[in-house]
Amino acid sequence: MNPSIPRTALQLRSLIRGSGELEISLAEVDVPEPAADEVLVRIEATPINPSDLGLLFGAADMSNAKVSGSAERPVLTAPVPENAMKAMAGRLDKSMPVGNEGAGVVVKAGSAAAAQALLGKTVAVIGGAMYAQYRCMKAEQCLRLPDDATPAEGASCFVNPLTALGMVETMRREGHSALVHTAAASNLGQMLNRICIQDGIALVNIVRKKEQVELLKAQGAKFVCDSTSPDFMAELTEALAVTGATIAFDAIGGGKLAGQILTCMEAALARNAKEYSRYGTSTHKQVYLYGMLDTAPTTIVRNFGFSWSMGGWLLFLFLDKIGPAAAQKLRERVAAELKTTFASSYSHEVSLAGALQMEAIAVYGKRATGAKYLINPNKGIAG
Repeated sequence: MNPSIPRTALQLRSLIRGSGELEISLAEVDVPEPAADEVLVRIEATPINPSDLGLLFGAADMSNAKVSGSAERPVLTAPVPENAMKAMAGRLDKSMPVGNEGAGVVVKAGSAAAAQALLGKTVAVIGGAMYAQYRCMKAEQCLRLPDDATPAEGASCFVNPLTALGMVETMRREGHSALVHTAAASNLGQMLNRICIQDGIALVNIVRKKEQVELLKAQGAKFVCDSTSPDFMAELTEALAVTGATIAFDAIGGGKLAGQILTCMEAALARNAKEYSRYGTSTHKQVYLYGMLDTAPTTIVRNFGFSWSMGGWLLFLFLDKIGPAAAQKLRERVAAELKTTFASSYSHEVSLAGALQMEAIAVYGKRATGAKYLINPNKGIAG
């Protein structure tokens, strides 16, 4: 192994014990030797996405979390409510690595030409276990970043960008012409807004605060509805009537919002209906739930006819569906527009140990807009 590469390195791992306790710690693991078609990436930036928190915390009660151990090797523990343990059955007593995506520098490469071509290059990677100082990956799974791009600029170039592009592609493939997005002031939402402006697609943004309305409108958004407004339903119906949006992607998941969107879609379509039907309008209305910012049950009032669907949407299943060639085209667009359309911003950068401090968890655990954390697993480490 290269003398500058250590034999062991740190990796963040999450464990839920059968006794009903979450334990998150930093494990010392062997640094792998890349095979012929693999590269070893020194991870220098990896985001804490909402999709990471489910694996990181499981069903633990984080309001009763505690941190012990040392500043360099903290250990976080939290109780898992007894009524939530059944949902955790598949992962009990299994120490699991965390982190969907990240970016860093290739410090060692296998003998294959594709691997050697990446040596010394900055790449973005996806595939789990990214909250680690080193990650071994197939060369074909790495996205080489532009020469002037930093790992921080490329750290979030998979999950959010591909999700946003996937929403637009799903809209097109399913025969819709405009779309609706909730939690629209998020990093992902701002990316989707830029994509739709660039591609000439009508987008209805739904947010939860007045300042988020102002944020998106300052970025060129034409239709932004505040779900806390007393006139929300009327304003959403008007936006849907103007845009003709009949597909929505909902990050909230629980509560009434998904059903309200379908109700307003039906009301907007009914404005142009030529005759009354007790079965509602014939245009299909689709809402996809792709997040669980609200873990409460999804509640709907069926006042939107019979031509509708509600289901789940997951990035990885979507990429499998469209196939490698189509997925690669999306990745190439992300790389080409990394510093513009797909730029991400972060409120904090922390080390692996810093990510386990209660003050940090109190912020990123809320999944709030404008409070996105970036982990640099090699922060403060020379070499």
